[in-house]
Amino acid sequence: MNAISRLIRPRSVAIIGASADSGKTAGRPLAYLRKHGFDGAIYPVNPRVTHIGDTPCYPDIDSLPEVPDVAIILLGAGRAHQAVRELAQKGTAAAIVLASGYSEAGADGKDRQQELLEAAGSMRILGPNTIGLVNLTDGIPLSASGALEMDRFPVGDVGVVSQSGGILGALLSRAAARGMGMSKLVSTSNEVDLEMADFIDYLVDDEATNVIALYVETIRDPQKFRAAALRAQAAGKPIVAFKIGRSEAGAQAAISHTGALAGQDTMYDALFRQTGVIRAQRFSDLLDMPSALATGRTLRGKRIAILTSTGGAGTLVSDSLGVAGFEAPAPGERTADALRVLQADMPAALDRNPVDVTLAGLQPDLLRGAIRALAASDNYDALVMIVGSSSLGNPQLMADAICDCLPETDKPIIAFVSPHAPNVARLLNQRQIPAFMEPECCAAALQAMWHTQTEPAAQAPAIAPSPPLTDLPTGSLNEAQAKDLFARFGISGAEQTVVSTPAEAQAAALQYGSPVVLKILSSQIMHKSDVGGVCVGIAPELVADRITQMQADVYTNAGVRPEQFLVQQMVTSGIELILGFHRDALGSAILLGMGGVTAELLKDTTMRLLPEQGGLSLADAYGMMRELHTWPLLDGYRGRAKADQQALAQAIVNFSNMVASLGERLLEAEINPLFVLPDGQGVKAADGIAILTD
Repeated sequence: MNAISRLIRPRSVAIIGASADSGKTAGRPLAYLRKHGFDGAIYPVNPRVTHIGDTPCYPDIDSLPEVPDVAIILLGAGRAHQAVRELAQKGTAAAIVLASGYSEAGADGKDRQQELLEAAGSMRILGPNTIGLVNLTDGIPLSASGALEMDRFPVGDVGVVSQSGGILGALLSRAAARGMGMSKLVSTSNEVDLEMADFIDYLVDDEATNVIALYVETIRDPQKFRAAALRAQAAGKPIVAFKIGRSEAGAQAAISHTGALAGQDTMYDALFRQTGVIRAQRFSDLLDMPSALATGRTLRGKRIAILTSTGGAGTLVSDSLGVAGFEAPAPGERTADALRVLQADMPAALDRNPVDVTLAGLQPDLLRGAIRALAASDNYDALVMIVGSSSLGNPQLMADAICDCLPETDKPIIAFVSPHAPNVARLLNQRQIPAFMEPECCAAALQAMWHTQTEPAAQAPAIAPSPPLTDLPTGSLNEAQAKDLFARFGISGAEQTVVSTPAEAQAAALQYGSPVVLKILSSQIMHKSDVGGVCVGIAPELVADRITQMQADVYTNAGVRPEQFLVQQMVTSGIELILGFHRDALGSAILLGMGGVTAELLKDTTMRLLPEQGGLSLADAYGMMRELHTWPLLDGYRGRAKADQQALAQAIVNFSNMVASLGERLLEAEINPLFVLPDGQGVKAADGIAILTD
């Protein structure tokens, strides 16, 4: 048994700093262990008392009669490290440190946290600043959470890992109130040693856990998290994550459009998408989604039947499902006929969806027949039951009817409790029928079930030979240098000529023989159009005059007098995209989106994090393209020519290989716009930036 297993299923627990007063935080762990039936050895340590209740108390750690599997340390931050050192020397497997005042408290706290880690040696640490953990499967609460004041908790197969101690208690109490069972709950908090990924790994192997819920503040080791999440996916154990901090700004000082578009939250979206993690959009989803996933039922399509005896509630659910991308088609002829037989002479709306079966809530046989007819129908992939006010008098009737029908179908069946009736929802959940009090929760639950059918693209790194890179300049490259860098990796740019005088510019434009694009060439000014440094569609004979005016405009607007210019052949067809690179604590990522000067306005983007080695795969690239809201523009929208999707996918892969090859040397890089020409004509980098360091 490894240290984490001994932490979660200890045979003996020491409580360092235990209080005889169960009303105090330091008195709770012992009280809760006794209250919830822990049958292992408990060793409280407190030099001031000899017993706490009937439990002998020891004056110090050296006096313990055996080496405990786990110790709960209730001492303050100034003394906790001493207890950690003594326990580690005795051979304790793991310690839970509740004290605050560590890394969350500034520089001095970070020093104390490092001291704590050094004192632990090979002993594992949960915390500090944690509320502990609760193993409901085996009845082992190792926590001071006030939520454990409840007499009993429903046991189920949803495991929770939270980086907030308070949230652990909130989820435990809310789940219990709604009749939803859980297996293990762990608060990792400061994560000086054990972190979220360690417990995901544990829960993947835990037979009592089938769904994992995460409350995420930050991911400290992205590669470790990625590996654990992919293990969970491979094991068929879905992960639902609620990430706080969604409103945090991205890299405010970024020069590129990519930096403004790729905030930290967008990076988390990419990480979750690539590891199969289902992202909860609302805190309530962190219970709603796992409760549906825990049924183990498969949602094979998006056609949902809604069975109701109250029209208004059915419409609420139908609207929420429609907003979430689900369909509510009318019953097919055979299904409608089966429903009419059940309804006999009573009025009913059986030719539409929601299916409104009058008095169904009061007639068990009618209710069972309607459920069976809809569940057996080839028209539907899942069923939402509307539990109306008639259930208030006899909630068991509805629960019994649904439960009787569950063994006859493998389709998901969930319930929307229309009146405010928490007791009815609790009963349904206890009977393994996911029940929700809001129509939007039904949609979220079905979205989670649908998500498990969508496999993320396989991470097959595209490792390509890197061209020579030793001659590259450093700092901010001008546009010509940046496009030369992109060209080395197989991304060609529009034809262009670097010029220094109006006469040279005129001569170059006449060679192209068509309207051209005129730009300043500067490594100091990245957004050239903002200062009057770009002119599009200039006739060749007007270029000399225009370049003189451009010099004056740029000097007025930016205080810089440009000395070099680009005369560029104008790209007259194609779709403008942005292809960029962004790096933060989660890793390096490639961004694709609608580009041009409106890129930040439209914000139609998607991202992929790079694997540990190499760039993205072609499958990744095609997946990114299809995730754009404006994907239809690339795919022949309303009769227009299809864009060269193959060339775009290869450009994405090539750009990602450039990022992987340059590694830490590359600070920023972006092509905007990247023109995607009609099918068979390729792509052209019309503008770009790159910033390199030594």
